[in-house]
Amino acid sequence: MASTISAAGATRSGTVASSTPSRSPESRSGFEDRDHQLEKLQFSLAIALMRGDSERSEALNKQIAERGGNAEEPGT
Repeated sequence: MASTISAAGATRSGTVASSTPSRSPESRSGFEDRDHQLEKLQFSLAIALMRGDSERSEALNKQIAERGGNAEEPGT
């Protein structure tokens, strides 16, 4: 008998089901890892800019540039 998923996302057996397949860090490509690191840096930059922390913003901009920046346009 197949287990069913409730609206809360739990199966009958009590384990939580994921809507996306999980991937171990070993199965990630270098491209995906680079993109993930860039996203984290860009998020940190947005927070630093919001707080007015220009010193941290400059450091984060430098780290983003060192990693090649974002080759894609936002939303693509």
